[in-house]
Amino acid sequence: MRPVALFAVSALLLTGCAAASPAPSGPHRLSIVASTDVWGDIAKQIAGTPVTITSIITDPSQDPHSYQADARVQLALSKADVVIENGGGYDDFVDTMLKGASNSNVKLLNAVKLSGVGEDPIIHDVNEHVWYDFPGVQKVVAKLTSTLSSLDPSKASLFAANEKKFDASLATLESAEARIKSTASGTGAAITEPVPLYLLEASGLVDKTPPAFSKAIEDGTDVAPVVLQQTLALFTNHDVKVLAYNEQTTGPETQQVLAAAKSAGVAIVPVTETLPTGKHYVGWMTDNVDAIAAAVGAK
Repeated sequence: MRPVALFAVSALLLTGCAAASPAPSGPHRLSIVASTDVWGDIAKQIAGTPVTITSIITDPSQDPHSYQADARVQLALSKADVVIENGGGYDDFVDTMLKGASNSNVKLLNAVKLSGVGEDPIIHDVNEHVWYDFPGVQKVVAKLTSTLSSLDPSKASLFAANEKKFDASLATLESAEARIKSTASGTGAAITEPVPLYLLEASGLVDKTPPAFSKAIEDGTDVAPVVLQQTLALFTNHDVKVLAYNEQTTGPETQQVLAAAKSAGVAIVPVTETLPTGKHYVGWMTDNVDAIAAAVGAK
């Protein structure tokens, strides 16, 4: 995975996933900073209005891999009670900036570590896109709930009730995956990057993409010609029924894959790494699951 870059830039807009407002005077208002609006939105569902939520990466057109952070990120981190990072090399700038933030009391939640995902046995790397793994998300939410409850016991019942409601939504998503799996298990799928792989696998689909292709695209390196031809052959040979395409990262090789899928009549499901405009996490994931179901004829 290409780690998120750490450079100074002239402008950065820090916005909450629900437009967090400045903390009022009076009793201390808990503050959560999330590296992306995905985790920021999830945090909002659990914390509710009593907590200020700030998400660092919020632009749906922004490729998180090439994100550039500045001193205003460090300022937000220095004031946070809880920081949620994705981990797995995805947002290393959080750890780097926390070291200089003079915030020794912050509670740091690493989603990859909490989710318990293991190393891919083929590419010997961790697929860090764990927000597409609903059981993993549930583990992160459980830790967030307990952390917030320890910081503000007076609102523990609120946090617990919000967690229960959110878990029910995750259970609905998992049931939808199970329905796809019951009718489409073993169906071939292709990807440009491992972004949606947890969702595809939980739905019973089999990734046929040469690992060297998706790894090269993810790492931002050139794809070997023979690997590209193997990938394109998936569509001309009708080995796959769906292409899950990361529309936030494009290049010559991914454009060729997209064209090959269209030419072969293979269903294309665009996926993203940040929240689409106007969407919350559960609605976004519901759309993704529904799109996969429609693509493989399981809807």
